[in-house]
Amino acid sequence: MTTLKDRSEAEFAALTPARIDTMLAAGAEINECYRVLRKGGMNVVGEMLKGQGQFIELDHFPKGDVFDPETHSQFYYHAHREGEHGHFHLFLRAKGMPVIARPVPEAAGRDWPKGDDALSHLVAISMDKAGYPIRMFTTNRWVTGETWYPGDQVKVMVDYFNIDHAYPSWPANRWITAMARLFRPQIRALITERDLALARARAKNPDGDVFEDKTIEVLSELSIDVDQQIARLRKMHTAPAT
Repeated sequence: MTTLKDRSEAEFAALTPARIDTMLAAGAEINECYRVLRKGGMNVVGEMLKGQGQFIELDHFPKGDVFDPETHSQFYYHAHREGEHGHFHLFLRAKGMPVIARPVPEAAGRDWPKGDDALSHLVAISMDKAGYPIRMFTTNRWVTGETWYPGDQVKVMVDYFNIDHAYPSWPANRWITAMARLFRPQIRALITERDLALARARAKNPDGDVFEDKTIEVLSELSIDVDQQIARLRKMHTAPAT
């Protein structure tokens, strides 16, 4: 049986030298964001919460989310899960999607966001109490109220995610964009597992509506480590060609 780890390894094996360079650049960007934030005693989570009032479970931070009107990328931070401080949800809205993007056939006739309002959830990033990333995961449709797109299309969308402005925090926006690039292999593997997990659920309950099943929340999840990811990429970068 192929595991999520196996799929992640396969994604790593398929990396080109150019992609490795891009990922290493993203790793450097993340560390630069950490550097400037630490100098001020800050972190990326704190940047989302500053000036936002009381931190209330399930509320979006910052209020109104973060949206880039040029790339149509979007994210917000909130909390409601044990074992973390909270997590970021990353999205791409319809106008920023590749032209091939089409919702799954099951979207027909449903009250899901349509047209320019359609959006796809890419991945979520869990954060610890110190404000650093510990896990990534994907969720079922009802969790985010998204429009459901096939996994192969969502994988392409990941490369389109880019927050290129300074609200509410330039380093935090640069950080989250770089996270999507540094962990691209894991995100792609998580999206594959997302669709497979939903297919397994549908096979167990063919008469049910898996997209709205409140017992199915997280579809795939794995731990991440920025330093380990960068170290692995550096080894791949310097390894002799075979």
